[in-house]
This record gives sequence, C-alpha cells and structure tokens, in this order.
Amino acid sequence: MDRLKAMQTFVRIVEANSFTRAAETLGLPRAALTASLQNLEAFLGTRLLQRSTRRLSLTPDGAEYFAHCVRILVEVEAAETAFRGQGGRGPQGRLRLDVPSALFRRLIVPRLAEFRRRYPDLELLVTMGDRLVDLIQDGVDCALRVGALRDSSLIGRRIGTMHFLCCAAPAYLLDRGTPPTLEALAGHLAVGHLSGSTGRAFDWDFQVDGRVLTVPMKSMVAVNDAEAYLSCGLNGLGLLQVARYQAREHVRSGALVELFAQWKPVPMPISLIYPGTRQASPKLRAVTDWLAELFGSDPEFDERA
Repeated sequence: MDRLKAMQTFVRIVEANSFTRAAETLGLPRAALTASLQNLEAFLGTRLLQRSTRRLSLTPDGAEYFAHCVRILVEVEAAETAFRGQGGRGPQGRLRLDVPSALFRRLIVPRLAEFRRRYPDLELLVTMGDRLVDLIQDGVDCALRVGALRDSSLIGRRIGTMHFLCCAAPAYLLDRGTPPTLEALAGHLAVGHLSGSTGRAFDWDFQVDGRVLTVPMKSMVAVNDAEAYLSCGLNGLGLLQVARYQAREHVRSGALVELFAQWKPVPMPISLIYPGTRQASPKLRAVTDWLAELFGSDPEFDERA
C-alpha cells in the first residue's frame, strides 16, 4: 500500500464529506476510494470513518489521524519544494482556483504567461462564474471573492478593492429620463444582479455625507453573471451599478452614461480565501502571493483610487 497516496485519498474524502464528490475531484472511480479507505483502516487496525447512507463522520481515531495526515502532507510538499528549489525549480503540482469570470479575463489571463515562466511546474485548474463554490466539498484550494467574507472557517487575505459606477445606456435614459437624485431611483428600473450566496438581487449602496445609504431597486430582469449583467445594461434594460473596470471603456465611448458622480457606490473588498489546512502549502503560497502582486500593481484596484 502506498501510504502517502492513502493519506491523500483519506484527507480528500473527509474534506469532501462524500466518496462520490471526492472521487470526482481526484478523477478516480468511487470504488477505488472505498478500497483505499478499507485498506488503510485494516493497516491501522482501527475505523476512521463512520459511514451511513446520509453522512460521513470521523471517529475519535479518525479525527486524530486526519490532523496528522494534513500536517504530514503539507510537510512533504514543503520538503519537496525546498530541495527542488535548490536546483532552481519552485513549487510543483496542481492547484484549483475559483475566480469571477470577468476578473479572470481582465486581469489574470494577460499575465498567465508570466506565471508559467515563474512556476513552470505548477498547473492551475481554474473554475469561473459568480456562483459561490464550497471550497472544502468541491476540492478548491483557493478562491477570489468580492465583498464581505461570511465563512469564518476559511482564511481570508485582502488583496484589493473593487470600485463601482452607477450607469445607464443612452437608450434607457431617452426612454425613462435621467434620475436627478437618489430619491428619484424609486421611479426607475435596474438590472438585478443576483447574489451567489442568497440568490436575491443586491440592493444599491451609496456613500452620502459620510454614511451609507441603501436603495432597494426594482428590476424587470435579474442575472447571476457579471458579463451578462453589463450586457443587459448596454442594451437599455435598466440602470447599472457595475464594477468600474468593466464600465470605464463604455463610458468613454458613450455606450454608457455615468450617473450620480457626486454619490459614489460603496466599494467592496477583494479577498483570497482558502482552508486553514492548506495555509502552509508552498504551491498555495506561491499562487496567493502572485495574485496579490497582480492586484497590488493595478491602480484600478487600489483602495484609494
């Protein structure tokens, strides 16, 4: 039995809380994971998991062994990286990253060749979208999030700030008029942007005289994708409160008109989040440091911009 491989499989089963989900993320048949766990339990002479049709739970021995496995796997990765580093090579392996699609295309894709040169032995598996994935159960190592962090079981590292503009297409303003004040928004329609965590459209927050004013908006259409949201606004389907980096070129070209320049939407933090069990991983540290460098070098995402 390959004990290191058995440890990796056991940790993935526990983190996913499902044989099926763990098998999907490892690219193995479910039967292979079941056999691996059975062989490991036989080797150790103790039961590690209580299994039922509804859930998995660690036994006391399983919880203790899991903690040992997590530490050992991180130490093995660190040792390999240290010795490979002496030959001019850095972290190696595969890292799963989840990012909003618009940010990935705007900021990360143009710099991936640089990442490849710096870390030739690291492979990024990137999932995109505005749906919030469960990092633990979905086997994601790290995710980029915009807004307040809600899961206190994860470690968060702030790397930038997202600024917003309130805009509308000229066709919408011609049809419905330009709202002169925030109070006038009650008579207008917005394109709804659905939250990945609640499934409800976000309210609009503005900075007014040192306080935050929240304005609920009515909409005829609501979407859960940032690029679809922008597209709806460009087609005159409602007002937008959109990320500034997405809107700037359209404002410059006249495709969108900025509203309420004197009352700025409330900015949101941009953070990297990852499970505490991965914190000491060299490959995670390499990727998070690189992403922090990307956002830190772009003035668009500066807190003071």
